[in-house]
Amino acid sequence: MSSPAVSNVVLVHGGFVDGSGWQPVYDRLVRDGYRVSVVQNPTFSLDGDVEATRLVLDRQDGPAILVGHSYGGAVISEAGNHPRVAALVYIAAFAPDKGESVNSLIADPPPGAPVPPILPPVDGFLFLDREKFHASFAGDLPADQAAFLADSQVPWGVDALSGAVNEPAWRTKPSWYLVATDDRMIPPPAQRAMSERTGSTVVEVAGSHAIYVSQPDAVADLIKLAAAAG
Repeated sequence: MSSPAVSNVVLVHGGFVDGSGWQPVYDRLVRDGYRVSVVQNPTFSLDGDVEATRLVLDRQDGPAILVGHSYGGAVISEAGNHPRVAALVYIAAFAPDKGESVNSLIADPPPGAPVPPILPPVDGFLFLDREKFHASFAGDLPADQAAFLADSQVPWGVDALSGAVNEPAWRTKPSWYLVATDDRMIPPPAQRAMSERTGSTVVEVAGSHAIYVSQPDAVADLIKLAAAAG
């Protein structure tokens, strides 16, 4: 196997979950010789999560592929301006433009689109309805694995949802995008629209919003394509 143009990968998780869900992707990339870092962004605010990601990027020994799932796409859209970021990879992710936030992107869902079962905020934080978590977030995972994700939810800060991107890195850096065609959190048509707007190289894979857990080979393969392109 020829060496990729970029061998460092930084993974950024989304809302309601932490970085441990990246382990299947991490394992595949490390097996193939990549140096992989996982950002444990607190998801309290967009600015805080961007800063957490920049701290990890600062530690890279060369150029890196920056990967974001779901809300992590908003994080990498801002943090991707870091000089060590060679390319962006969006995994069923939000890709805001300048002045946009996750809140603004979800404000007008397509007719008939499934509505994520987000409970009303408590003290500035959000959770998903545990009983609806499996169907909405992780429909292609076994029930016990989905239950673990539901029971280990990370509180998602309302400030993180409303945080607006200032300088979207996808305007100046190449990007790749994986559309999860069975996603019931971010409608696939919205994913396609964002990926088209960013000018990303796009692949579509059958899978739930938790596609980074359920289809790690497909996710790792897309990251490798970005790394090979440099």
